[in-house]
Amino acid sequence: MDLAAQILALGVRARTAARQLASASRARKDAALLACADALVVAEAEILAANAADLSAAAARGISGALLDRLRLDPQRLADIAQQVGEVAALPDPVGEILREWTPPSGIRIAKVRVPIGVVGIVFESRPNVTSDAAALCLKSGNACILRGGSEALRSNTAIAGALRRGLENSGLPADAIQLVESTDRDAIRLLAQLEKHIDLIVPRGGEGLIRAVVEHARIPVIKHYTGLCILYVDAAADLAMARDIALNAKTQRPGVCNAIETLLVHRDIAAEALPVLGAALRAAGVELRADPAARTILGEAHCSAAQPADWETEFLDLVLAVRVVDSLDDALAHIERYGSHHSDAIVTRDAAAAERFLNEADSATVYWNASTRFTDGGAFGFGAEIGISTDKLHARGPMGLEELTTYKYVIRGAGEVRH
Repeated sequence: MDLAAQILALGVRARTAARQLASASRARKDAALLACADALVVAEAEILAANAADLSAAAARGISGALLDRLRLDPQRLADIAQQVGEVAALPDPVGEILREWTPPSGIRIAKVRVPIGVVGIVFESRPNVTSDAAALCLKSGNACILRGGSEALRSNTAIAGALRRGLENSGLPADAIQLVESTDRDAIRLLAQLEKHIDLIVPRGGEGLIRAVVEHARIPVIKHYTGLCILYVDAAADLAMARDIALNAKTQRPGVCNAIETLLVHRDIAAEALPVLGAALRAAGVELRADPAARTILGEAHCSAAQPADWETEFLDLVLAVRVVDSLDDALAHIERYGSHHSDAIVTRDAAAAERFLNEADSATVYWNASTRFTDGGAFGFGAEIGISTDKLHARGPMGLEELTTYKYVIRGAGEVRH
């Protein structure tokens, strides 16, 4: 069977499974999710062996440390993955929720009701936990999913998807509710994005190149964020100890993820005091600093390199941070608007008025006052997991959980009314 026929067959099977899921009760979906979580635990040895093979192949290809970290599984990470699947089962079921009810003068009764989207395609790179997160959220919200991970994680994704499908079979729900594209042919992405009769929504998760490839070919709606160029602004009224802790967490906890900061802005009035503190802590954590002239003068040329124009618009995904001194909150907001990705941006300040201005005027999917951007995550938001993070403004924005995997329809009940 050629690739186009394989992708079409996945779509046909997913559509059939989606029709069954749409009418499944919460109890059945929750039981299936718990069965999937159990299946992941049972398959631990198989999944970790597959992941070890992926890691070995990725290292041989010269993939960097931060990206290797995104790929790596260990017993604790796998246990966390299984736990997250179980946590999704405990979340409220959005399907069937009545958003609004009313009776117009005609006498008909109208209800706006949440329903599943149908079939969701997810295209992603590197992180095998996306396989389970996406599958769990789609299952809970009554959607079938077709997953296409990166070639570097194919063995891991195949093992995880296989365990999840066994969990579905054990629970009596269709295994084809979770399907994985096992071809590494890049043309599979185009074929998925053009399968408009069988896929209702596609969500790309990964680098800008992947996302643009999906958007370029798509004939179906796409929810996306091109880059995670997140920015931290240390205001003149910042608590320096707090700013240091937030900057360290936001940059170094997991530098290869989209909610890690890539740029640090510091108000000129506090720069001489703040930058030595921030710079020393970041350098001690292994961060390479690329500074504008004002910041470099304070930090010392021996401790940082000169920032180049491209650095302000680069998502490093590594222990590299661009640093700039700004004259005001207005300048910080202007920098964020020009160079940011509308993903996650933060202010550290004790000035409530400045904070509220930042929260209102920074046009990003998530904005923070005195907290790390690393919280932009479905699990951290209490969604159990996430299907992705959207910087779009229509349908979904920010971390996408269960509600963002539903649409709605109008259900009308009458007693013989006709329109005159």
